Amino acid sequence: MKPVSVTHTILMLIAAMMTSIGIANAASQEKIDRRTNEALSEFRSEISGADAVLSKAVGVLVFPRITKGGFGIGGEYGEGALRIGGKSVAYYSNAAASAGLQIGLQRRRQMLVFLDQTALDKFRASDGWEIGVDASVTVITVGAGGSIDTKQLNQPIVAFVFDSKGLMYNLSLEGTKISRIHDD
Repeated sequence: MKPVSVTHTILMLIAAMMTSIGIANAASQEKIDRRTNEALSEFRSEISGADAVLSKAVGVLVFPRITKGGFGIGGEYGEGALRIGGKSVAYYSNAAASAGLQIGLQRRRQMLVFLDQTALDKFRASDGWEIGVDASVTVITVGAGGSIDTKQLNQPIVAFVFDSKGLMYNLSLEGTKISRIHDD
């Protein structure tokens, strides 16, 4: 068993605090659904091949607004909906903490596309799920106005991170903690 560093402990405490604050102030299901619909619409209209990806999915976890901020030590938080068959079935928060050279504030949209029923079932059965620990997630990068090569979709879970200018490059999602906030 690997020893836990002080930095790692501090980062996990920050993530836990952000998660607990977020749960206490969680947006309504209606608000999350409205934002989720907007994010999916943007994804479909901006990226060629998006419909093909979504049609292969057994589930899609959409975080329409993740806010990340930092000054040396940073954190991020967002809320989203898990869609199965086009319907929201549960609502989740997304929280992470980081340390290093960082300053500023950023917003983005993020989608986890489950392409394997076993991976989706494992996610839904978990009580708090951490990317990189509970599952490996492949981040697909495509530029704005670009297209997705569906032949690349050979992993159980793929992530798309985007904003109004297109998908973002070179983003690591490891350490992101996803927790249930509402059930439909």
